[in-house]
Amino acid sequence: MRSSSLALAVVTVLALLLAAPLAAAAPASEAELDARTHALSQQLRCVVCQNQTLADSNADLAVDLRRQIRQQLAGGADEQAVKDWLTQRYGGFVLYKPPLGPRTWLLWFGPVLLLVFVVAVLFMRRRRAQAPEASALKADERQLLDAMLEPADKEPSR
Repeated sequence: MRSSSLALAVVTVLALLLAAPLAAAAPASEAELDARTHALSQQLRCVVCQNQTLADSNADLAVDLRRQIRQQLAGGADEQAVKDWLTQRYGGFVLYKPPLGPRTWLLWFGPVLLLVFVVAVLFMRRRRAQAPEASALKADERQLLDAMLEPADKEPSR
């Protein structure tokens, strides 16, 4: 009897260990699943509308993608896996916050570089406006120039 209760305990523990991953992957409540789907859809761009999030768009493709996102989340996929799937399918454009990398440097640092350029141009223009005008020729320099420009057959005036 003791060995049968020990065997029953071992079987119970094994059943619980095997069922634990299944319980963790079990779909959450409908409200929680809807909230996760909406939160993830807010982070993604509609590839048809391009200025709306996937959650805000009413395009047919956006509705279909929201349904697919919900199915993947219900199937146990995490948010990063869904983002990776969409990025692989539609490119980095689908992400509202694209990762920092060589292909997105201009996107991340472009506005700052543009601001620095505009400030530098404005500074240089202001500096030129404040610079003194080029001085006119002095009287003796003007006489020398006039003498050089007079025709050769005339004698220079003194």
